[in-house]
Amino acid sequence: ILHLVHNLIHEEEEKEDKPSQQMQNVGEQGHMALLGHSLAAYISVLDRERLRKLTTRILSDTTLWLCRLFRYENGSAYFHEDNRDGLVKVCRLVINARYEEYASEGYAVLSSKQPVIYQSASSRPGLGQHLCSQLGLPLSSLCTVPCNTIFGSQHQMDVALLDKLIKEDVEAGKLPLLLIANAGTPGAGHTDKLGRLKDLCDQYSMWLHVEGVNLATLVLGQVPSSLAAGLTSSQPVEKLRALPLWLSLQYLGHNGIVQKIRQATALVEDEHSSPVVLFKFSQEMSAGKGLTLGEQLARLVPSSGVEVVELEDEGTCVRFSPLLTAAVLGTQQEDVEDLVEKLMELVPVMSSTMCLRQDFREETHRHAASLRYIEELSWPGLGAVRYQPQTEGVDENRRKQELEKINTELLKKLQELDTDIVFSTGPEFGTEEDCIFVGMVTEDVDVPELVDTIAALGRDIEESGRLLENMTEVVRKGILEAELQLQKANEEKLMEEGVLRQLPLVGSVLNWFSPVQSSIKGRTFNLAAGTVYCVYIQYIHVYVYVFITMQCPAEKPALLKPLQQR
Repeated sequence: ILHLVHNLIHEEEEKEDKPSQQMQNVGEQGHMALLGHSLAAYISVLDRERLRKLTTRILSDTTLWLCRLFRYENGSAYFHEDNRDGLVKVCRLVINARYEEYASEGYAVLSSKQPVIYQSASSRPGLGQHLCSQLGLPLSSLCTVPCNTIFGSQHQMDVALLDKLIKEDVEAGKLPLLLIANAGTPGAGHTDKLGRLKDLCDQYSMWLHVEGVNLATLVLGQVPSSLAAGLTSSQPVEKLRALPLWLSLQYLGHNGIVQKIRQATALVEDEHSSPVVLFKFSQEMSAGKGLTLGEQLARLVPSSGVEVVELEDEGTCVRFSPLLTAAVLGTQQEDVEDLVEKLMELVPVMSSTMCLRQDFREETHRHAASLRYIEELSWPGLGAVRYQPQTEGVDENRRKQELEKINTELLKKLQELDTDIVFSTGPEFGTEEDCIFVGMVTEDVDVPELVDTIAALGRDIEESGRLLENMTEVVRKGILEAELQLQKANEEKLMEEGVLRQLPLVGSVLNWFSPVQSSIKGRTFNLAAGTVYCVYIQYIHVYVYVFITMQCPAEKPALLKPLQQR
């Protein structure tokens, strides 16, 4: 099986020069990880003894690779699927180490001295609660330490306050158990003051657990020459969680992994600071601006990996974290330069839009008779407006139908205009309906003219609709009147010609012997006046007689004479 795996890795390396479309979408290391999951499913059906030997060798190999990367001489690795299970495992080990009788007496020993776990306010949401739930500890065993408010980064743990909280817990008879620090907070990518936190943990015999994306930069240090990952461990395991990582390590190699991380950190031009860039448009902007800025940058430069994040203090921001995305998306320096160029193009447009928003509001209020300004704080564009047709005396359902019809047609007309301004129906999950949202504009746009155009187009659509509606009503009434007149004409014809002439066979004979000259009334319809006029048309009945030459017996000539006379 190992020979088969090595052959697969060799085949993937040969395909590197001509990657398939699937390879480009997933990424080379992602493709290897996917291959690892598939192999794990196959290997799991082996007999127990062969499975034990194979998984032991894979786990040993992977652990030695990680120890070499992060410079641990005698480290051990725990592979898990949920990204919080590793910390749960560490907490259980620390509890067993600090409470000597825990293995025999269980949770009863914790009541004598309640353990306390400390975490930063910038930690992953719900992490502390998950730990307490998995460890069977009350939430009072969790202490969240605020971040700096005056000095230092607002995303770094307040070390002085932490020291005070630990002292208070010790005086209360509690046991400081573990401190969770950040080397790259989930949102902003900031790193706590790890040196001071380590000294504090040594002082109170606490376990220091550090997590975060910035830990990847530890592999950039100089590593002394050592042996490649050997297959020496013989500890049995039951699962193959390490196989995807093992495949990726084998595929990339030590130098390949270090190079990937070095390339990602080089994209921010300073590998000694946090490899995360966080920015927003301005402090005065609403949340929707940062959202749109991030979405547009992600759409314009998808390979940059920028994303929108929500921070408690700063609100909506745009984050560029190449350690998380560069390897998968293949981000290069050219992508970063393109990102900066697009950012420089968007910022002036957003600035001019902000400056003209108040003018747009005032101009819309000037057309209050037909336009209504819609307050939508999440919309990043110039604003939102709704055309209000005159619907006095109309029921609510009809009014809504008219409102939707006119604004839909108005949006279509605006989108057909020869302009760079984008008109749309607004956010996908917005609360306002039947509105027209005006996108971002440049500083040279004439706002009064824009609002006048919207109002004028709306009036034209409304008037055209009413003309068509009136015409429809006139035609309907004219048709009803014409039907009544036709019915009356039929009754008059019946009285004039008699009932017998209406019978099919009898009427034909009577009309032949005694034709009736009747006047037929034609009708015209005047759309402007809405009146049906009668036009009398005189029809002259012309009878054509056909004479047939017949051979008759000589003794019956009288039969032809009456026929010839008629």
